[in-house]
Amino acid sequence: MGKPSLIFLLPLLLLSSLYSSSSTPYSLSQGSCICVEKPDDILLSPNGVLSAGFHHFGDNAYGFAIWFSEPLYDGNHTVVWTANRDQLVNGRHSKLSLLQNGNLVLTDAGQFTVWTSGTNSNSTVQLQLHDTGNLVLQTSEEVIIWCSFHSPTDTLLPHQPLTRYTMLVSSQSPSNYSSGYYKLYFDDDNVLRLVFDSLEVSSVYWPDPWLNNWEAGRSTYVANRTAELDSSGHFQSTDDFHFSAVEFGIGPQRRFTMDVDGNIRLKCSCIPGYKMTNHSDWSYGCEPEFDLPCKDGDNEAGFIKLPHVEFYGHDSGFFSNYTLKMCEEQCLKSCNCRGFQYKLDNGFYLCYTKALLRNGYLSPSFRGAMYIKLPKANLSSYDKPIQLIQEFRSGCSGQVSVQLNRAYRKPHEDEISKFILWFACAFGGVEFMFICFVWCFLYKTHQGSVSTTQGDLQVATKFRRFTYTELKKATKNFSVEIGRGGSGVVYMGVLPDQQVVAIKCPNEANQGEAEFLAEISPIGRLNHMNLIETWGYCAERKHRLLVYEYMEHGSLAENLNSNTLDWEKRFNTAVGTVKCLAYLHEECLEWVLRCDLKPQNILLDSNYQPKVADFGLSKLLNRGGENNSGFSRIRGTRGYMAPEWIFNLPITSKADVYSYGVVVLEMVTGRSPTTSVHTTGDGREMEQRRLVEWVREKMNESATMASWIEEIVDPMMPSEYDIGKMEILVKVALQCVEEDKEARPTMSQVVRMLMHQQDSY
Repeated sequence: MGKPSLIFLLPLLLLSSLYSSSSTPYSLSQGSCICVEKPDDILLSPNGVLSAGFHHFGDNAYGFAIWFSEPLYDGNHTVVWTANRDQLVNGRHSKLSLLQNGNLVLTDAGQFTVWTSGTNSNSTVQLQLHDTGNLVLQTSEEVIIWCSFHSPTDTLLPHQPLTRYTMLVSSQSPSNYSSGYYKLYFDDDNVLRLVFDSLEVSSVYWPDPWLNNWEAGRSTYVANRTAELDSSGHFQSTDDFHFSAVEFGIGPQRRFTMDVDGNIRLKCSCIPGYKMTNHSDWSYGCEPEFDLPCKDGDNEAGFIKLPHVEFYGHDSGFFSNYTLKMCEEQCLKSCNCRGFQYKLDNGFYLCYTKALLRNGYLSPSFRGAMYIKLPKANLSSYDKPIQLIQEFRSGCSGQVSVQLNRAYRKPHEDEISKFILWFACAFGGVEFMFICFVWCFLYKTHQGSVSTTQGDLQVATKFRRFTYTELKKATKNFSVEIGRGGSGVVYMGVLPDQQVVAIKCPNEANQGEAEFLAEISPIGRLNHMNLIETWGYCAERKHRLLVYEYMEHGSLAENLNSNTLDWEKRFNTAVGTVKCLAYLHEECLEWVLRCDLKPQNILLDSNYQPKVADFGLSKLLNRGGENNSGFSRIRGTRGYMAPEWIFNLPITSKADVYSYGVVVLEMVTGRSPTTSVHTTGDGREMEQRRLVEWVREKMNESATMASWIEEIVDPMMPSEYDIGKMEILVKVALQCVEEDKEARPTMSQVVRMLMHQQDSY
């Protein structure tokens, strides 16, 4: 598979002798229980190989579990199933009871129900542990009403099916059996997959996500979803995935286990320059030991090479046929870059810059290397790469002790002391409630209508209101600048839940809070797949901030200067952008004019899908109004503004159409409309006409369509293009930049023209 083994099989020897039936029960009948305080109070399988009862998982922490009876070399047992892995119980008064109604109930300290089978039967039932390891609740007619095989934890036993309704979930660590982050399950396409699923990020890592199912040797054409390990050590899945154990054949007792780290060992050690976030639990990951103040282009950083180490996902950029030096420079000039992946693939060197370091592993089969970005001052301490890799491969050593704190009721408490304590608590509670009531009344009176306005805004727009302290911390005191324009500065931030966001400080931030809230409130009612998503805002004292989703590939302007945008990406960008503008003009509740459309305000996500951004200059107008006098000044950027702005004519949606046409011509030609300025006799700057006139001249002068297309197309476009479709795109753009706004199409008309071409693409 090209990756380290992801499934862990552990052979276990058969017992040489069986337990005596006279010393251990084989079933639990109705009205009976198994108590945590009686170590010998267990169920035993008929062949004695497996036991079920209370297992000690930590200090005063027990779970009702199934384990192999024969102990390991250290005296511990191999657990294969736990009823209450995420809510362990006390070592006193806890018990598993089979009630008269047929329900199996696990109680903690005799007071709290932490797990139940949820069963009910009018027949006589009993609980038995079969030789297969299946804990079965069945009637006297041997009808199974519940069994542990239908709710596995991290282990499959031979002939225990994994189905579309079940999954294996790893433990947190070797000593913490609670649910971890690695899961084995059947996806909706009928394929068996492994996923790392934490609170911060979720990512499929096997089979290789970039492969089609058939390329990974999987089949999706199945009637059901089932996988099973047989007693000989052969694993077979309905999606055509199968393998056999090395010691294949009848003999050792086997189990199929989702390991605590998904068998990706890098999860169990920190890369150079990083340390454990929580020294008692590896599941918290690692954090940098250094502080790297950064400005774009700063050369205070260097790289340490980790051969055969790969980090999957979270690419901030992809660059084909780059030299190692070019890849280093690309990462150094971006404060967002934590390092880069560099490898040879099909004769090309590929460079992947990383915004986050997640899903890492070390494998000799990986032919590339990871280059970690560190301060230059730290590089000398990591000058032995072989030693680094050996340290990097070290296993999980962090141990977690589970400590429960439960209070128990003592039978002979002093009743007078109890009454005095109760009276004091009640009196104190009443007094506290009175103080809170008075304080809240005074606070609400002081806040008045401001609180109502803010609450109504949050409900209406679904925004989150951030505090300035939160955003200051998220941006590391606004240290990582990722954009700057006429409407403000944008910084990268990381929220406490590890979501990466873009935080904008508008230039027009001197307005009052009520005015600011009134201006941003319509944004919450806008929703389109090609429109940047606004997550929240800050309006605290003098601070006015907006929080947007973060776009991995930056702006269209940045990508036009590289070789990352082929013909298909450019055409899709043109289509996605015009769909968004058509929505703003004709579909949303308010009529929104973008007013400053340019490549810097079109962002690209991880799949190079466009999203229109930066509403700092947008204007909400009455739908259908032609003479809109709401613009107190020229809005836009030189080179992309329609003639209406210059001649002080009424502004309509056709102004955005003009800007869109200029952007499309820039995408096709790679030429900026602002590179030169041509001044007419009346003093008007007509630099945008230079690009428009140049394209029209090439079209009119050439004898054939193919020749003029080839003359204007951006020479950096890295792939072949369809000449006929390119001609349509250019001609649509030229219609959009007509001097007479009445001759320009509407955005919805442009959508129809381009969608017709996209359908035939």
